[in-house]
Amino acid sequence: MRLFRPMGADRGDDDAALLRAVADGDAQALAVLYDRHAGWLHARLTRRCADPDVVREVLQDTFLTVWRSAAAHRGGEAGGWLWVIAARRLVDAGRSQARAVAAQRAATESAPTQAAPSAEERVLAALEYGDVGTALDRISPELREVLRATVVDGLTTRETARLLGIPEGTVKTRAMRARRELRAALAQLSPGGDPLGGLT
Repeated sequence: MRLFRPMGADRGDDDAALLRAVADGDAQALAVLYDRHAGWLHARLTRRCADPDVVREVLQDTFLTVWRSAAAHRGGEAGGWLWVIAARRLVDAGRSQARAVAAQRAATESAPTQAAPSAEERVLAALEYGDVGTALDRISPELREVLRATVVDGLTTRETARLLGIPEGTVKTRAMRARRELRAALAQLSPGGDPLGGLT
């Protein structure tokens, strides 16, 4: 998928400026953002989902969400924000597929069955709705972005630095602070136990 880009759309604006323009309804700015970020988003989505149709749909939904909610971006590089949107859309697509499979099975079998969620879906659901998600919401956004990139997405320090547009040393510092703050937030939510299950 490639958005139509009019002549003269080769803009050198940073992501924050482009997102402000998108928030003002500038379709050309969205096309520039798409050209800048769609390649790596497609590659990362493909690593998580083998169905190319789903990947294309998730990528399209991601940029549709950007078009609708660009004003919600807080500034800086858009990479981390875009990946959060894309990862959530991928989880949503997986849930939709699971529901469709379950409905199809229920229609053909006498006893309805429910498709079991994958391990990744369970982890992402816990991050979204469980104690870990609640604790993540309690730490600052810049620390949360680093933690999601390095732990949830499994990126290296260098990849995270490139994705978020910050130095590698800053990634390491923020990752240490994020883990410390996350442990403290989880301890408040789950007193008396090891909230991270020993994985610290």
